[in-house]
Amino acid sequence: MVQQLYSDFDADIVVRSTKGKTFLEEKLDTKKLEKFSGVESVVKVVEETVILKNGKKWVNAQLLGVENQYIVDVQLEKHLVDGYAYFDENGKPTAVVGATLMDKIEASVDGLTGFQQLTLYTPLRDASISRRKSPFKVNDIHVVGRMNYNREVNSTQILTSLEYAREQLDYTTDLTAVFISLKKDQNAQEIKELLQTELGTDFKVKTAAEKNELIFKTSQSEKRIVFVILIFIFVLAAFNLIASLTMLFIEKKENIQTMTNIGASRKFIFNIFFYEGLLISFLGVFIGLIIGVVICVLQMKFAFLQMPNSNGEAFPILLQFKDILLIVVLVGFISFLGSFLPVRYLVKRHFSDSN
Repeated sequence: MVQQLYSDFDADIVVRSTKGKTFLEEKLDTKKLEKFSGVESVVKVVEETVILKNGKKWVNAQLLGVENQYIVDVQLEKHLVDGYAYFDENGKPTAVVGATLMDKIEASVDGLTGFQQLTLYTPLRDASISRRKSPFKVNDIHVVGRMNYNREVNSTQILTSLEYAREQLDYTTDLTAVFISLKKDQNAQEIKELLQTELGTDFKVKTAAEKNELIFKTSQSEKRIVFVILIFIFVLAAFNLIASLTMLFIEKKENIQTMTNIGASRKFIFNIFFYEGLLISFLGVFIGLIIGVVICVLQMKFAFLQMPNSNGEAFPILLQFKDILLIVVLVGFISFLGSFLPVRYLVKRHFSDSN
């Protein structure tokens, strides 16, 4: 889920200058990058922090000026809450804004006109702060869609055309980044290393995983932590098993003595209680797995549990055979120890007392 939330909007590979915020378009041969093995598309990008205004509501935002190919690369239409995905309407620039950002300034796409007119304040590149001259370039922009990707994108991003962003910032051929989308099943890390070698030290190449390194590492750590918690739960359950076997052994002590008197060996008595412990454990595992799998399938099919503030998106479930196998192996091992050690001790003590 984490990978999908971030990879749908973020480019597979991002190229930025190591010498400053912007670089001239002619410094990077995008046509050559498009011919690189494994590359699907290359999109030129201009980014800047701006201010968005609606009535008396103001909010900071991140303006992202991109080429039209980016609409396809990020599957923008699939992630629209309402409105349309385009950057030009009858020669007028339009934008698609994050849903949370629109909520902050109490704006929405009008169902009759098909847009919401907002005021955009863009910082001038070489402007100085003075009372007589505003350091911002002020323009109206028509918002024609609201998008929903993840919390960060929804609360910060304004998508518009590269040409409009350049015009607002007084850029000519300046770029702040180049987004590269890869063909399906390509190794992003390998292609990144090849691109870095090709572009040299003037540019820094990063994969989507490296760009969102913290969130990816956090999600992996959470999975490990849940696994450790699961082990503790199984260990606690094993104590219940030990208690049950101990009580059973005490209750059947007279029967055990009778069987011993008629020739039952220590191994025979041990096997009775040992296999009883395994039977209790694996019956619990079997029933638990059936209930767990049924709940997961029902959630996947009917989405009973939904994530808050997600426009009805269901809590994600992914059933993997390796996870089921891991649980069975783990519980089996703990059950073996939980049955073997106490039964061995009880049987040994019984025969010692008898002697």
